[in-house]
Amino acid sequence: MPQSPKLKILGIAGSPRKDGNTDLLLRQVMAGASNKQTQTKTIILRELSIAPCRHCDGCLKTGKCVQNDDMQWLHTDLRETDRIILASPIFFMGVTAQTKTMIDRCQALWVIKYVLKLPVSIPPDKKRKGFFLSVGGTKLKNLFEPSLATVKAWFSTLEVDFAGELTFPGVDEKGAITHHPTALQDAIRLGQKLIDDTQL
Repeated sequence: MPQSPKLKILGIAGSPRKDGNTDLLLRQVMAGASNKQTQTKTIILRELSIAPCRHCDGCLKTGKCVQNDDMQWLHTDLRETDRIILASPIFFMGVTAQTKTMIDRCQALWVIKYVLKLPVSIPPDKKRKGFFLSVGGTKLKNLFEPSLATVKAWFSTLEVDFAGELTFPGVDEKGAITHHPTALQDAIRLGQKLIDDTQL
C-alpha cells in the first residue's frame, strides 16, 4: 500500500539577529512539527541573497521574476509547501526589512494568481495553512496589527489560509523569550497542532 506523502512544513526566520527571540520560537515550532509524517525545512532570510523588488513589471507576462537570486528557489518552496510559519520581530510596527523584502519579491506570484489567472499552489487546490510568530519590545496597543495585515495579504496571494498567530509584547533583549512562563511550550504545541487540521 503506497504511503501518504509527507506534510511539508516551511519555517521562515525573518530576524536580522542570529539566535534572537523569534529564532528561538521558530525552532520550538519546528521541533514540535517534526515526526515521521512531516518534512520540515527552515529558511533563514538573513543568510540569503534577496534583492528588493524593482517594480520593473518583468514578471507580468511569465509570472517569473527576472532577478536571479535566492528568491527563485524560494518561490518554488513557497508554492509547494503545506504549512508556512513566518517568524519576524516587530521593527517600527512592521516586519523586518529582510521579511518585507521577501514578501515584496512575491509580486511574481501575485502576477500568477491575479494577472495570469493560474494557481499559485502546487499542486492546485491543496489545503495550505500559515501562521505568524512575533515578538515586540514594547507593549503598545495594536503592536502586531500592521504586521498581521501584511502577513495576511501575503498568505492570501500564496493561497494559504491564515491559521493564527503567536505573539509576545514586551520582549526585547536577546533571549528574553526564554524567561516567559509559557512561550517556548506554546511554540512546541503550535508545531504539534500544525500537523493536525482539526486543531487549527
